[in-house]
Amino acid sequence: MSDFILPDIGEGIVECELVKWLVSEGDIIEEDQPVAEVMTDKALVEIPAPYKGKVTRLYHKEGDIAKVHAPLFELVEEGGDSEQAAAPQTPPSETVSETPASPEPSGANSAATDDSTEDFILPDIGEGIVECEVVEWRVAEGDEIEEDQPVVDVMTDKAMVEITAPKAGRVTKLYHQQQEMARVHSPLFAFIPRERDEPAEAKATSTPAPEPAPSTAKPVATGNRQRIPASPAVRRLVREHDLNLADIAGSGRDGRVLKADVLAHLDKPAASAQGQARAGESQPAIGRARRQPEGEQEVRVEPIRGIKAAMARSMVASATTIPHFIYSEDIDVTDLLKLREQLKPEAEARGSRLTLMPFFMKAMALAVQEFPVLNSRLNDEVTEIHYLSQCNIGMAVDSKAGLMVPNVKGVESRTLLGVADEVARLTEAARSGRVSQEDLKGGTITISNIGALGGTYASPIINAPEVAIVALGRTQKLPRFDANGQVVERSILTVSWAGDHRIIDGGTIARFCNRWKGYLESPQSMLLHLG
Repeated sequence: MSDFILPDIGEGIVECELVKWLVSEGDIIEEDQPVAEVMTDKALVEIPAPYKGKVTRLYHKEGDIAKVHAPLFELVEEGGDSEQAAAPQTPPSETVSETPASPEPSGANSAATDDSTEDFILPDIGEGIVECEVVEWRVAEGDEIEEDQPVVDVMTDKAMVEITAPKAGRVTKLYHQQQEMARVHSPLFAFIPRERDEPAEAKATSTPAPEPAPSTAKPVATGNRQRIPASPAVRRLVREHDLNLADIAGSGRDGRVLKADVLAHLDKPAASAQGQARAGESQPAIGRARRQPEGEQEVRVEPIRGIKAAMARSMVASATTIPHFIYSEDIDVTDLLKLREQLKPEAEARGSRLTLMPFFMKAMALAVQEFPVLNSRLNDEVTEIHYLSQCNIGMAVDSKAGLMVPNVKGVESRTLLGVADEVARLTEAARSGRVSQEDLKGGTITISNIGALGGTYASPIINAPEVAIVALGRTQKLPRFDANGQVVERSILTVSWAGDHRIIDGGTIARFCNRWKGYLESPQSMLLHLG
C-alpha cells in the first residue's frame, strides 16, 4: 500500500483543482490508466496510474485544491502484502454459503436497499461550471418519477438548468436542501429504478412487523420521509435563526408553516423572559427593552449566488480594469416607427413579432462593417486587437434569475425577420431563466434597452471581453424644428455608448454612432447596404 504523490505538473505550478475522478475507491486499475483530471492555471491535465493495483482511498473531493508533492490517492499494488493480508482465509464457496446463514433482518433489508438504490450523479452542466445552487425540488422523497420527468431546478453562474430523471423509479433520498450548493460529479439524489422496485418492496413488506411500535412517535420527528410544507422563503428564515422546522406549529393549510408562525415562535422565548422579569419586579423595563431590538432581527439576508454572483464578479472586473469612455446622442426615430407599423402586419402574418430591436441590431451590424474596431476584442496582455468575423449582438435581459445577455449570432447575414425571431426566442428563454450556454457565449457587442423600464441617459458597463455597449433610453415626443423652421413633434430616442478607451477614442465612437444613427433615422437607406 502506498500513496500516489502528485508530481510536478508544470513549471511554477504548486497546486491544481481536482476537476474529476475517473475511478472510485475499490476500483482495480491498470498501469497508465487515467485516474483523475486536474486543472492548473494553464491546462487540464490527466493523471495516470503508476502501476496496476486497487484504489483504496481518494484524498480529495472533486472541486478541491490539491498540492503538488502531496498525496492524491492511495493505491494497493496487485498481489502486494496488504492485499494478501486482507484476503479472506475461507474459500469463496464457504463465504457464499455463510451469507444466508446469519441474516439479520435489518441488515438484509439495508443490503437489499443498497443493491437496488442508484445515486444520480450531477453531470457536467456547462463549460467550467463545478457547482450550482439547488433552487427548487420538483419531487419529494418517496415520490414516483417517470423517465425524463423534471426532478430539480439548479442555478449555475449563467442560467437555470432543469435536471430530469434518467429512468422511471422511486426517489429515496434528496442529498441537498433548497438553496444549498451541489457539486458537479457528486450525488444529487438517490432512487430505485422501477424494474428493481418490486422485489425491494416485497422484502420491505415481509419485515414491517417489528416497526409499528416506534411509529407511535411524532410523525414530524421522522423528518426525512415526511416533508413539512413551507415555502423556500420560510425555510430560509428558519435556517437564519437556527430553528428546527419540525418544532414550529404550522397554521396554514395542511399544516403549512407560514412566516407568521416562525415569527410567533421567535417571540415565545422573549415573552417568557418578559414574564419572569415582571415576577421579579426589579427589572420591569428590561423585558420591554429587549423586545425593542427585535425589529432589527427582521433583516432578511440573501446570499448572492448563481447569475447574480457571476454578474457581480464580471461587472467589478470590467469597471476596474477597462477605462470607460461615455458618449451620448439623440436619435430621431419617427420614420423608423412609421416603417415598423407598416411592416408589422406582414410580420405577424408570418408568425414573427417585429419590435424595434431587430432594426437596431441590423443597423449596428451594417455600421460595424465600416468601423470593425467596435466588433473586436483585446488579448489578455493588451498587445493585440482581434477583429471578429461575425457580429453577434447581445441584448441585456432583466430576468427573474438576474441579468442575462444572450446574443443573436451572425446578425449581418440574417434577414430582419430572422433577427426578430431570434430576439423573441432569446427574450422568452432569458425571462424563464433557461437560456442555453451556446446562446450566452460568443457575444461581440451589446445593447441594453433600459428605456423599456424608464430613464433617458445611462453609463453602461462594458460586457467584457467586448469593447463597446450601448444603453437605449426611452423614446419621447419632443419639439424639433423642421426644414422650414417650424416646430414639429418628433419621436426622440436617447442613447448612451460606453467604449473601451484603450482602443476606441472619442472620434471613432462618434463617427460610428453617426453612421448607426443615419441608418435608424433613414431606415430605407439600409436597403443600399444589405448583402
